[in-house]
Amino acid sequence: MRLSLSKSKNATSLYVIKDVTENKKRTTKIVEKLGTEAELRERLNGEDPYEWAKKYIEELNKKEKEQTRDVIVKYSQSKRVEKGIQRSFNGGYLFLQQIYHQLGLHKICKDISTRYKFTFNLDSILSRLTYGRILFPSSKLNTHQESKSLLEQPDFELQHVYRALEVIAKETDFIQSNLYENSLSVSKRNDRILYYDCTNYFFEIEQEEGLKQYGFGKDHKPNPIVGMGLFMDGDGIPLAFSIHSGNTNEQTTLKPLEEKILKDFELSKFIVCTDAGLSSTENRKFNDRNGRAFITTQSVKKLKKHLKQWALDPKGWHLHDESKSYDISLFDKDEEIYEKYKGENFYKERWIKEDGLEQKLIVTFSLKYRDYQRQLRSRQLERAAKLIESRPSGITKKSQNDFKRFISSTNITKDGEIADKTIHSLNKEAIADEEMYDGFYAVCTNLEDDATAITKINHRRWEIEECFKIMKYDFKARPVYLSRDDRIRAHFTICFLALVLYRYLEKYLGGKYTSDEIISGLRGMNFYHIPAEGYVPTYTRTDFTDALHDSFGFRTDTEIVSKKEIRNIFKYTKKEKKLRTF
Repeated sequence: MRLSLSKSKNATSLYVIKDVTENKKRTTKIVEKLGTEAELRERLNGEDPYEWAKKYIEELNKKEKEQTRDVIVKYSQSKRVEKGIQRSFNGGYLFLQQIYHQLGLHKICKDISTRYKFTFNLDSILSRLTYGRILFPSSKLNTHQESKSLLEQPDFELQHVYRALEVIAKETDFIQSNLYENSLSVSKRNDRILYYDCTNYFFEIEQEEGLKQYGFGKDHKPNPIVGMGLFMDGDGIPLAFSIHSGNTNEQTTLKPLEEKILKDFELSKFIVCTDAGLSSTENRKFNDRNGRAFITTQSVKKLKKHLKQWALDPKGWHLHDESKSYDISLFDKDEEIYEKYKGENFYKERWIKEDGLEQKLIVTFSLKYRDYQRQLRSRQLERAAKLIESRPSGITKKSQNDFKRFISSTNITKDGEIADKTIHSLNKEAIADEEMYDGFYAVCTNLEDDATAITKINHRRWEIEECFKIMKYDFKARPVYLSRDDRIRAHFTICFLALVLYRYLEKYLGGKYTSDEIISGLRGMNFYHIPAEGYVPTYTRTDFTDALHDSFGFRTDTEIVSKKEIRNIFKYTKKEKKLRTF
């Protein structure tokens, strides 16, 4: 590399250039523009720009020479490896570390540490617990052990981890609000739309105590549970969470957490999107003032009689930006018409007033959604018929979505006499009743916006359900083995932070990879340590690893990464810089 000058009428520009071979032809490539002579004189406080440029290029050439030299390592077949010396390390956490520092979590830890007298490194503990929840989810004891497999070794003991959990639990509200504030300085947040949902996590114990209480568990486990309420923004990034006892009515959890967001996050105008089970009349009224709004799912089956008749009436349906109305009962009578409209979403809307609340009811109908539901039911009916025929003793209590709901049981014969044994059959009335609602979907809102825009917002609720799925299955947030309430809160704070980091990582990669590809890919990014030289990647280079390096601005996929370069990567991932705009 060498210096090149480009002179114009008004200025002289300095460039770093390099001779390269492209397509078997020798050419010159600009490596970096250093600036104009005048800009450099101002920036260098009077230092000669030409002398500075020469020194700078000498340093670049030195680094390039260092990076391109061949490394020769000798091994002996007879010499045993040293006992207790670790040689394999994980580097997948480095990409999480970059996001962790971009979001200022290290600064949050520093602020918290000034208010306590502990001497352990809270930032080191919180970061390792967060990375560990993604890379090797397990107990706090095992996470402490696994942290030693990272390229940067932990500087804390196991006792410090448990002491840190107490602090994290006390400061969970501070962590959440400051994380949100920090995120605004590095990337835009779509906080105009907020999605809220609840789930629960079971414990491997039987004794109720504190937050651990018996309640309706979505996993149907006979264990005490704890509940989590989660707000997610319109881009799928978690915003805030709360933990409540397992016997708490989920409808009562929305308002307290939303009030915390209004106060601590200083948000005021937003749309809250929930499912029907969480949106009580009180919650809707709470979001019907001060510039806030709500969108909530509505069961067509549970509508009042006159509204249900209106919703299921085949006439009066519309498409976006069309004044024409459609009769959806005609679509199945003509195959050509069916093919034309099977991918469309039809809607009808009306304003209703119930319990002193005025809201708009929007009902949608989709042939594609209807056919999917019928196909699903057909498979369930096959299972039900097979069970009746082959193993009627297996017919037990039926849940709302279980295929056994289509089986009726009676102990009375057709003549009205008591039968010797229970008679099972497919319940045709239940099948016909459910089939009436195939393809229909409804929401209620106080917004006056276009129906298509409202349903589009509501359709993204699947992302918050995916958040819970990732925490439960990929991050193994349950079963929970902790007993103290403060440690339980700390555990879910760590799960929440891990989810935030993971979601930003997804955004960096453009949503091109599944959670399994991302997490297994990071877990597999291991390196073999060669003393005095550096680290040799032992992972397979793939499109995924290329995408990671291209997105995050550093590389670990050279044949060997020198000790100096790995130190530079450590520094680079801890820099405070803006996230990309997604």
